[in-house]
Amino acid sequence: MHPSICNVAQGLWLKTAFYREQPTVQFKHQMLLLVDTQDEASYLAWSTYQNFNQLQQQHLRIPLVKTREEDNNRDGKYDMLHFSVSVPVLATESVFGVKLILLFDYRLYRFSSLRMETMAYIEHTSPLSGSEFIADGELRLRLKMPLSHKALDTRYDTAVINGDSVFSSDYQLSKIFSDYISRNVSTYFECRYPVWQRGPSSSETFLIRGTVRYPEELLVYVPGFFQVMVWAWVQYLSSSSFSSTS
Repeated sequence: MHPSICNVAQGLWLKTAFYREQPTVQFKHQMLLLVDTQDEASYLAWSTYQNFNQLQQQHLRIPLVKTREEDNNRDGKYDMLHFSVSVPVLATESVFGVKLILLFDYRLYRFSSLRMETMAYIEHTSPLSGSEFIADGELRLRLKMPLSHKALDTRYDTAVINGDSVFSSDYQLSKIFSDYISRNVSTYFECRYPVWQRGPSSSETFLIRGTVRYPEELLVYVPGFFQVMVWAWVQYLSSSSFSSTS
């Protein structure tokens, strides 16, 4: 093969390929919330996991949660999640930070078949007390290696948070994040413009609201045998045509 053809084609054999797909994402109505108050030893907590809530004792504070998913282009796939979490606070409590985990069912179908439970971690801290936090961002895919084209990949279709556990160590963020980051496929929440509203909590509540968007992703995968052979045949014909005209 002529050197210039090799450079353009990156070799005769196709090792990886790319495609675009909007994932099929659905909020699982599961979450874990931590609200930082006056000092490090003072916080409020709540989750959709009963065992976690039973461990919180005096820290437990039950919020009002509202969620709504939208399919803007009516293609059968949700495009975003809108959520609001109203946390009751006492007049003596000031809020300085929030940590929120939202859980999703995440699926790909087009070339690579993937199904997994995944999360968006939303957090913010401020030296000034606040009355409201607003986050509008995207649930982005993180790949440590190319996706496979073979069968259905369900390696990570397991609980991000072990809600059946009665041990507080299983609900620590460090434990959850350590297990999650070890995965080859995961998601993260990208929010470039978080908004922290300063001031005391109004109406004895601290409000967390936002939007999680499900964008189209550029995915890298390992092509199958027939795609590799078609690619190689096209490159061979191209090189033969170039050689005959040289």
